[in-house]
Amino acid sequence: MFRRRSDEATSSATALAEQDDAQPRDPQAKKGRPTPKRSEAQANRRVRVSVPKDRKEASRQSRERLRAEREKQREALINGDERALPARDKGPVRKFARDYMDSRWSVAEFFLPFAVLILILSIVRVPALQLLSTLLFLIFLILVIVDFVRLGLGLRRALANRFPDTDSRGTVMYGLMRNLQLRRLRLPKPQVKRGEHP
Repeated sequence: MFRRRSDEATSSATALAEQDDAQPRDPQAKKGRPTPKRSEAQANRRVRVSVPKDRKEASRQSRERLRAEREKQREALINGDERALPARDKGPVRKFARDYMDSRWSVAEFFLPFAVLILILSIVRVPALQLLSTLLFLIFLILVIVDFVRLGLGLRRALANRFPDTDSRGTVMYGLMRNLQLRRLRLPKPQVKRGEHP
């Protein structure tokens, strides 16, 4: 009862297992071969999971992974690849807002260069130039606010017409913040020319 198998029984079992492996098997049937040892299964595993040995290696791996993700997102921002864009830039609503803003001229996109010019004029110790720079800055700021209101209302109306059932919360502010940048420096890169309708 508790005897060891003979060599004949072992060899016949091995021969049967080889025959079963050669024949295609029914998915509902039993597997027809012995379960491999753990060491064999681990050796045959296709995907090896690299487990870091210490915290330093784990942090290095996470930094490399983050760097690769950032590089992929940067390439997507430059090329306009919709699949790899960051979450804030994804979706047809955000793409429409970008195209809407990129197709229009606005005073707001020249705000930063004008602000640098005003700052340089205000540093000069001539009182007349300082007063002039302050007045120019106030006038330009009013123009930017009026331009923001005009573009914001136009974008809100266009979003309501184009995407009536979609939640577009935050999209108008997204478009206006994009409009503050010079056209050449905008990311994702503009996909439409000025004057085109998105």
